[in-house]
Amino acid sequence: MKVRYLFFWMALVPLAFTACRPKAEPAGYSRNTGKIYGTFYNIVYQHPEGKDLQAEIDARFAEFDLSMSTFNPRSVISRINTNDESVRTDAYFEAMYRQAVEVSEATNGAFDITVAPLVNAWGFGFGKQDRDSAPDVGALLQLTGYKKIELTGDRLVKSNPAIMLDASAIAKGQASDVIGHLLEAHGCRNYMVEIGGEVACKGKNPKGEHWRIGIDKPVDDPANESPELQTIVEISGVGLATSGNYRQFYYRDGKKYAHTIDPRTGYPVDHRLLSATVVAESCMKADAYATAFMVLGTDSALAICRKFPDMDCYLIYTDDAGKLQVAYTDGFQKYIAD
Repeated sequence: MKVRYLFFWMALVPLAFTACRPKAEPAGYSRNTGKIYGTFYNIVYQHPEGKDLQAEIDARFAEFDLSMSTFNPRSVISRINTNDESVRTDAYFEAMYRQAVEVSEATNGAFDITVAPLVNAWGFGFGKQDRDSAPDVGALLQLTGYKKIELTGDRLVKSNPAIMLDASAIAKGQASDVIGHLLEAHGCRNYMVEIGGEVACKGKNPKGEHWRIGIDKPVDDPANESPELQTIVEISGVGLATSGNYRQFYYRDGKKYAHTIDPRTGYPVDHRLLSATVVAESCMKADAYATAFMVLGTDSALAICRKFPDMDCYLIYTDDAGKLQVAYTDGFQKYIAD
C-alpha cells in the first residue's frame, strides 16, 4: 500500500532502482530510496555525524530477508513451509509469531498467518496464481487456523505438514521497525522508515515538525496512476500502516475478487470497507491490525480498536449511495493535520 510523505522540500517518490546512496538534505538529513521485497522503501534520517548508513541498511535487509521472505527458499519461513526438519526459528520470526498470535486472538481469527494456502489458491499469494476457477475452500480451511501451529522453543510445530505460513500482512511493518531500531542504534533520533507504505518514525522531519503522511483516497486504481489524497496525518514515535482492497483485485465472471481473504470463511471479503489505516506503538502491530480490520469491516474494526488505548484507526468506506465516508476512533483526531 503506497502512502505519500509531505516534507517542505519535496515529496518522497518511489524510484525504480535497487538502492540510492544518501542525498544531502536540509538540516543534515539523508535519504535512501530503493526496492526491496518486491516493493519500494524510503528512509529519511539525521545521523549525528552525517554518516552514510546504506551498507548497514542493506545488511539488515538481507538479514531480515533470510528470516521472513516467502520468496527466498533459504529463509526461515520458507523452510518451515517446506517442512525442513533442520530449520530453527530466529528472533525475527519469533517476534513476528508472538505479535501475530496476539492479533489473531484479539480479532477472533480475522488475522491469521496460516492463510497462505487460501491466499495462494485465490491467486494473490507467493504460490501458483490460478484465477480461472474457484478453489476448494472447504479443503483449504482444514489447513487454516493459527491454533494449528505452535512455537516450541526454537521450532514451529504444525498439526498438519501441509499448513503454510504467509507473513506478508505483518512482515513489512516489522521490517520498518527493524530498520528504525538500526537507525537508533547508530544515534539517529530523527528518522522515518517506509517500506511498501508501512511507516515507522521518530523525532522530527527536516522542517522540525512531525512527519507528514498522506493517506490515499481509495479508488480502483491498480497501477496507482492517478492517486488522490484523502487526508494528511502528522505522526512521531509511532508506527502507521494502511491496508486496502482498491489496488489488488481481479474480476472473474463479472464478480470482483479483492486480495483480502477472511481466514475464517476462506473467501475474499465482500463489504464496504475500502481502506484501514492504523496507528500503533509499533509498525508491525499497526500492519497486522490494518489487515485484520479489512477482514472485519467498519463496525467491528472500530469496536476492537477502541479496546486498545495505544492504538487508533482511520477507516474509509462507502455508504448505501456508494459515496466515500470516513470513520475513526476519537484518538485519531490528534493525528489529522489542520
